[in-house]
Amino acid sequence: MRQRIVLLHATPVAMPPIHEAFQQLWPEAEIVNLLDDGLTIDRGKQDDLSPALIERFISLGYYAAGLETQGILITCSAFGPAIDQLEATLPLPVLKPNEAMFEAALTQGKRIGMLATFAPSVSTMTEEFYHYAQNVNPDATLETIVVPNAIDALKKGDVLTHNRLVAEAAPRLRHCDVIMLAHFSTSQAMDAVQAVISLPILSAPHSAVSKMKHRVQEAIC
Repeated sequence: MRQRIVLLHATPVAMPPIHEAFQQLWPEAEIVNLLDDGLTIDRGKQDDLSPALIERFISLGYYAAGLETQGILITCSAFGPAIDQLEATLPLPVLKPNEAMFEAALTQGKRIGMLATFAPSVSTMTEEFYHYAQNVNPDATLETIVVPNAIDALKKGDVLTHNRLVAEAAPRLRHCDVIMLAHFSTSQAMDAVQAVISLPILSAPHSAVSKMKHRVQEAIC
């Protein structure tokens, strides 16, 4: 029996990278996509995640849970508090987009760099990072660079410009031990970033798929 995983998307640009990761790491999984790109549009208008937006996100998560799924994987990194509430109320694996990548980065050094393209997500991601660091690597520090205009280029279908802009920012983090590509969409710049800097580079989609597969199989056993 194939395990069904619901992918909960708040932007369409996150979809190709996670589909590719599933195809490479867990092609047997049955993927169902739920997209509400209004979530990202409205999140971009708020400094803090509002109660109303949290409620909308959780409602979408409940809908996902009703699809006879064995796990829900969130692909947008700007809704951490809403994901926490969703995970606390559902009896199945609910995975944040970046937790597996954070855990991997924290095993590779103390100075962690992150390249982000969607500024509203940075505050919640930073909180999540230091939450994981408390148990794994308490002395770790996080330095984040938000790359302007990259996400706008990607939304217009200009992947090359997105990748170039992210790669141009990467050398500013050369003093770090490892660099994370913050969002699922940012992972498309992996090759471009690796071409300009020799540090270990981590992306969220592959880490997330590996962890979700492990959690689902563990739950079945």
